[in-house]
Amino acid sequence: MAHLTCRVFSDTLGLASEATVIVPEAEPPPHGWPTLYLLHGLSDDHSTWTRRTSIERYVEELPLAVVMPSAHRSWYTDQVEGYRYGTFVMEELPRLMRQLFRFSDRRQDNFAAGLSMGGYGALKWGLAHPDSMAAVASLSGATDLAAHWSTPESRRTFGDLSQLRKGGNDLFHLAEQASTDTLPAIYQWCGTEDHLYDENVRFRDHCQRLGLPITYEEAPGGHDWPYWDQMIQRVLEWLPMEPSA
Repeated sequence: MAHLTCRVFSDTLGLASEATVIVPEAEPPPHGWPTLYLLHGLSDDHSTWTRRTSIERYVEELPLAVVMPSAHRSWYTDQVEGYRYGTFVMEELPRLMRQLFRFSDRRQDNFAAGLSMGGYGALKWGLAHPDSMAAVASLSGATDLAAHWSTPESRRTFGDLSQLRKGGNDLFHLAEQASTDTLPAIYQWCGTEDHLYDENVRFRDHCQRLGLPITYEEAPGGHDWPYWDQMIQRVLEWLPMEPSA
């Protein structure tokens, strides 16, 4: 595997940004490498997944590239006061990565996953842009932003509560607007001792009532890296990669 730090200029952000990229060193399949976009949490950056887990070792035998971008404290959102990180990560970044590497642009070869804020970002990616992803996975995701909305930082990012709910950032609202015929597969995990556990259960129940294609699992655990290191292996097992990829 090749382990690279890429610095790219984003027209969307108007600034340079970084991503850690893991690329198989073998010859890619005809359509290019299947790709997992792996998103970090609120206080982390593009390097965190490789520093705190063994993700490089876990994908060593897989025909899969991994892209881990920096999104700072953006919530993978086009912020009301700030930068358009939603558009950057979910639209511009995949285009830039395909210009640099032989990555597949086929829906069935693209996946997103993340933890905490990144779990929210992966779920939003799948719900808001279902045509771009075959599967998305959330580990300990912040699934109910209305429960966290009252902070000044949240208001600068999402606006008022009405903007949050109707502006394409509320997962519950996005799930209600989704079509079960076009959605990617959804995986959701949370530890039963996690402070976000209750909202994960609420989101699971909401998706199940709507009949969305969600796989939910839970186990003893908190909001910490030993659990995420373990569960990212489960996500890799779950991803619906084509055998011929």
